Amino acid sequence: MANNSYSGLKHSRGHANHDAGDFGCSLKDLRTLMELRGAEGITKIEETYGDVNTLCSRLKTSPVDGLSGQPADIEKRQEIFGQNYIPPKKAKTFLQLVWEALQDVTLIILEVAAIVSLGLSFYKPPEAENVDCGKAAGGVEDEGEAEAGWIEGAAILLSVVCVVLVTAFNDWSKEKQFRGLQSRIEQEQKFTVVRGGQVIQIPVADIVVGDIAQIKYGDLLPADGILIQGNDLKIDESSLTGESDHVKKTQDKDPMLLSGTHVMEGSGKMLVTAVGVNSQTGIIFTLLGAAEDDDDDEESKKKEEKKKDKKTKAQDGAAMEMQPLNTDEGAEEEKKKANLPKKEKSVLQGKLTKLAVQIGKAGLFMSAVTVIILVALFAVDTFWIQGLPWVKECTPIYIQFFVKFFIIGVTVLVVAVPEGLPLAVTISLAYSVKKMMKDNNLVRHLDACETMGNATAICSDKTGTLTMNRMTVVQVHVAEKHHRRVPEPEIIPPTTMDKLVLGISVNSAYTTKIMSPEKEGGLPRQVGNKTECALLGFVLDLKKDYQAIRNEIPEEALYKVYTFNSVRKSMSTVLKNADGSYTMFSKGASEILLKKCYKILTASGEARVFRPRDRDDMVKKVIEPMASEGLRTICVAYRDFPAADGEPDWDNETEILTSLTCICVVGIEDPVRPEVPDAIKRCQRAGITVRMVTGDNINTARAIAAKCGILQPGDDFICLEGKEFNRRIRNEKGEIEQERIDKIWPKLRVLARSSPTDKHTLVKGIIDSTVTEQRQVVAVTGDGTNDGPALKKADVGFAMGIAGTDVAKEASDIILTDDNFSSIVKAVMWGRNVYDSISKFLQFQLTVNVVAVIVAFTGACITQDSPLKAVQMLWVNLIMDTFASLALATEPPTYSLLLRKPYGRNKPLISRTMMKNIFGHAVYQLTIIFTLLFVGEKIFDIDSGRNAPLHSPPSEHYTIVFNTFVMMQLFNEINARKIHGERNVFDGIFNNMIFCSIVFGTFAIQIVIVQFGGKPFSCVGLTIDQWLWCIFLGFGCLLWGQIISSIPTSWLKFLKPAGHGTQKDEIPEEELEDMEDLDEIDHAERELRRGQILWFRGLNRIQTQMDVVNAFQSGTSFQGALRRQPSSASQQHDIRVVNAFRSSLCPYDGLEKPESRTSIHNFMTHPEFRIEDSEPHIPLIDDTDAEDDAPTKRNNNNANASATTASPSPSPTPTPTPTPTPTPVATTPPPPPSPNQNNNAVESGLHFFLDANSGKPQASPSAPASPLHSLETSL
Repeated sequence: MANNSYSGLKHSRGHANHDAGDFGCSLKDLRTLMELRGAEGITKIEETYGDVNTLCSRLKTSPVDGLSGQPADIEKRQEIFGQNYIPPKKAKTFLQLVWEALQDVTLIILEVAAIVSLGLSFYKPPEAENVDCGKAAGGVEDEGEAEAGWIEGAAILLSVVCVVLVTAFNDWSKEKQFRGLQSRIEQEQKFTVVRGGQVIQIPVADIVVGDIAQIKYGDLLPADGILIQGNDLKIDESSLTGESDHVKKTQDKDPMLLSGTHVMEGSGKMLVTAVGVNSQTGIIFTLLGAAEDDDDDEESKKKEEKKKDKKTKAQDGAAMEMQPLNTDEGAEEEKKKANLPKKEKSVLQGKLTKLAVQIGKAGLFMSAVTVIILVALFAVDTFWIQGLPWVKECTPIYIQFFVKFFIIGVTVLVVAVPEGLPLAVTISLAYSVKKMMKDNNLVRHLDACETMGNATAICSDKTGTLTMNRMTVVQVHVAEKHHRRVPEPEIIPPTTMDKLVLGISVNSAYTTKIMSPEKEGGLPRQVGNKTECALLGFVLDLKKDYQAIRNEIPEEALYKVYTFNSVRKSMSTVLKNADGSYTMFSKGASEILLKKCYKILTASGEARVFRPRDRDDMVKKVIEPMASEGLRTICVAYRDFPAADGEPDWDNETEILTSLTCICVVGIEDPVRPEVPDAIKRCQRAGITVRMVTGDNINTARAIAAKCGILQPGDDFICLEGKEFNRRIRNEKGEIEQERIDKIWPKLRVLARSSPTDKHTLVKGIIDSTVTEQRQVVAVTGDGTNDGPALKKADVGFAMGIAGTDVAKEASDIILTDDNFSSIVKAVMWGRNVYDSISKFLQFQLTVNVVAVIVAFTGACITQDSPLKAVQMLWVNLIMDTFASLALATEPPTYSLLLRKPYGRNKPLISRTMMKNIFGHAVYQLTIIFTLLFVGEKIFDIDSGRNAPLHSPPSEHYTIVFNTFVMMQLFNEINARKIHGERNVFDGIFNNMIFCSIVFGTFAIQIVIVQFGGKPFSCVGLTIDQWLWCIFLGFGCLLWGQIISSIPTSWLKFLKPAGHGTQKDEIPEEELEDMEDLDEIDHAERELRRGQILWFRGLNRIQTQMDVVNAFQSGTSFQGALRRQPSSASQQHDIRVVNAFRSSLCPYDGLEKPESRTSIHNFMTHPEFRIEDSEPHIPLIDDTDAEDDAPTKRNNNNANASATTASPSPSPTPTPTPTPTPTPVATTPPPPPSPNQNNNAVESGLHFFLDANSGKPQASPSAPASPLHSLETSL
């Protein structure tokens, strides 16, 4: 792959150089230019092109009007400079999938057995006719049946082929669905560019070199470019550089913008200079493609290494550290980032894996016992009871018997192993994902769909999720008068009016505008930031035109812009006047901006002094009444800087943003979505608590929450502001304490004026809480860039499809394409439905397994032959695995799913009611089968099929047994539709056409098999009477089901539920050692390996860095000496902690792994929420929080000083890190790590702690860093 892509590039470069005549620069020039950073880039631009405008003219584009947008021009640019598209990794072909399906161990055993059986059936020993080989072999030659001996082997091979094709086809369609999903996510990504002077939105893939793109807060840059004009632009380049600090971009210092990076603040315009594979991200992808192939071999070696070198983990880490340096520069590293696990493995996946492994072991045991008993019985009977010697001529015949026994054993195994389980999960999830698209849920990570069914809490945004995000100004306080509706323009003094209109028009993003309605008589369309749209709408209501002012003062003419961010909570724009003076317009949250106003415009249009007392009056009489009606209040103000004072220091924001003059305060209404109150009521009935987390003020938030039904009159709840919340959860040292959060969150319903950090803290606090017996499963909705950390931390993150920024979508699991809260309720329904579908399938599957295994086993022991032949078993296995998983996994959800409380994370998959059903039905089926087997010939008056010799023709007797068995499974499939003990199993059966068609289809095929299957299926045609009896006995399952559901489960105390998730405390000590190798699970989770290795490589890298830091901080020899003598307790703690991390960080084997790397936009996860060497950079909301942190730093140092003796005081860290609690030394093993202690895992001297803010493991150079400390913690 590498070679083609490189040669392709060379080819296109050559091509480009010929064409460079058309454009003043070639592809190669632009590529080299984009590889430079900062000052180097500027120098290069000046040397080669003079300035950016010259570069624009060379690329035949205009910085103001952009490209002409003519198709011919666009095509030509795509041909010369490439398309903005990175070709995805090749999908697996159908044949590869077939080959993978063939790797299944049981299938391989069957194939071998079948081939041996085939070979032997063709081999005829010459003298065997005249030698007596025992009575079991007698009658072999009757009726020339021996010629048909090959049929059984062939039939087994054929059925293996069927199973393989079905499996491969399922995998293939699954893969195809994901590709479809991926491309849909990509097509939905649009970007704003200027073409022909018009601002338009085009799909990201259509961007070409020379386009002028408008970039704003929250964008993910789709291509490389050079900044033409920027306001206060800050970019997070950590996805490319790994540096988490935001980089300030300006035309004169650092204009280079790179694809795949995130705009964290500000706005601007850029000239696109490189797209697709030629952009920086594209180049890395090309390297990745090259590195991918060598990587697989490397990883398998690593796995081996890791097993051998458990002891020398640290040195091994150093070796691994060196590895990436030899591969293409850092491609490894990028790869690692791309593969970092999304979240811990899904709950369901864990339970199923464990269950499948247990069932598989039981099946293996049963099949081994069956084979041994069969061989023993045969040997005893032939050589001892009949007393025959082993004659050479008879050997092939005996071997045929042994092969037959072996085949029976393997079929027992095949029937026992539930290979349908993974299939059922996949089908169920894939089906749900497909259907959820129709319910406006675009699922990005498969497991999110199922986790959502267990959700116990939803933390929702207000704007746009609970409300319509269609803002309108409904009240105004202007010229000392409070108007309850928008006033007539005549009432407002002309000077005030001019200031107001000018202030709103220029001090809002120029991308925000109000367009004419799409339909006649509809509402005008709001484009861009909705709050700004409301203000622009207000200008239009005052019969003024904001566009005229914008045309007069274009965006380039704005002197300076302080864009809105979560710290400022305001936006300001500075204009330079003709006389050299400056005017600044500001707008922002009223209580924040009014504190900075010292004058206010009066009824005459004059400014008068605005004292603190007046401000308090204003808050009481204007702002609080507006807020209590659920309005968002915005203050508009301005400030003049006279020319005489000279130019102010624009970077000193605190000085600039004071002594403002207030123009007006507006109340903006955002109506609650009509369907939200009902959806919230449903959530509450389903046992899900809805909390509102918003940046709005507390009165507005409370009013909206009451309208939505989040706050019910008479409930015991609390509403807090972010500041108060922070004060309550931090101790006197300023550290967050889990116990304090635990006191607040159960009653908290509204968190207002909250910063992104608060949202993240709340989510983390709820997840880590141990107050309730079940761990809480939290869903979070978010739309802004600042919601990233919370979305990432939550169990399920919902991003808004319409209002959401790219950054938020990137961090989320599910995208709500209609931004509507009621879609979340749909997601809960689908999630619970997945869980129920799997349980239904399990109930059905396990009944069949139990019956088939017992029948084959006892039948073999008593009659020396399995009543159900190999091919018949494979057919039963096919219907019960593949078809049943299709039929039961596609049951549509009903609203009744929302009437029960969420299942906990430890709730067993198979409840006691299901156990009762499984064993109850097994009793009925076994009774019928054994009756037919031992006295069936008398009842039906036919020849007995027992003790038939080898290769004898099929008997009616055994055909009836087989047919009845299949009929019982068919009717039991209908029973399995209900798992909570409901009586009406037919309820809603016709809503699921897949189910009906599968049941009837199976029935039809069964008729064909019995009537025409003949020798291969060991069947004989049956009469109508016999058929009716079979169907009647099958129908008995339904009647029996009614009897079972009449027995109260509470009577059956002896039934134990099965299929729990693994509990930490269940693991016995000895097994902990084995778990280090994770063998058993590896077998069941092959797909997990790769992600895990990458994850460990990441840990090793951090570990090495830590070792280096530690060495520097505390003298190497001392550290080394300590590392050589870890105490046994520390090793033990080690294994514990490592296992805790493994279990919590094992990546879900998401089927989307390969694809999630195929687009620029899904490239690499988010900057701040990743393991990295610096602290997470989450902006604080205002100064008070920063003060809160100050004691933390001091406290950390004191703690380190007291806990350590040999370490200089480490550099302080802005992240509040509670000091780890040392476990008391005792003879008992250390208790398993509780979720809310911060464990310092000490793995050969590696410092590793959970960071209080990010909850992700973080290696931090500023951790208490002496070896003594690490020993102390480990004990």
